[in-house]
Amino acid sequence: MKKKNTKTIEIEIINYGAYSEWDRVSNELPKFMALANTVDAVIGAEFGMIVEIRKAKGRYLDFLIEHPPFTDETGAVEPPFRGTFRVKHNPFQFFLGDSIWAPVEDKRGPWKLSILLEDEVIISKTIMIT
Repeated sequence: MKKKNTKTIEIEIINYGAYSEWDRVSNELPKFMALANTVDAVIGAEFGMIVEIRKAKGRYLDFLIEHPPFTDETGAVEPPFRGTFRVKHNPFQFFLGDSIWAPVEDKRGPWKLSILLEDEVIISKTIMIT
C-alpha cells in the first residue's frame, strides 16, 4: 500500500500580473509580461499568478477565482470559478488566472485568486481589473 503524502505543503507566489495569451491545452505556462496589482480591462488581456508548490507531489489542490458580479448568457450571475488540479511533481509550478472578454465593463473590479487545501486557503492574490 502506498503511503499517503502528509507533508506540510510549501507554496509561494513566483510572479503575478500580466501574462502572454495562455494555451490552456498546453503544459507550458504563459509567459510573464509585467508585475502588476492592476491590469487594464482590455479584451484578451491575460492576468493571474504563477505559484510554486513543494512537498505536495500527487496531492490534489483546489482553486477559487472570486470575480466581480457578471452574468452568463441566460442573465444569471456567474458564481466564483472553482476547480481542482493535481500536483504532478516536486517542485510544481501552476498558473491561476483568466483573461478579459466582452463586455469588459462587468469584468472591472477585484479578482481574488486562491489555492486551497481541504477548503482552507493556503495562498491568495487579488488583481484589480480597471
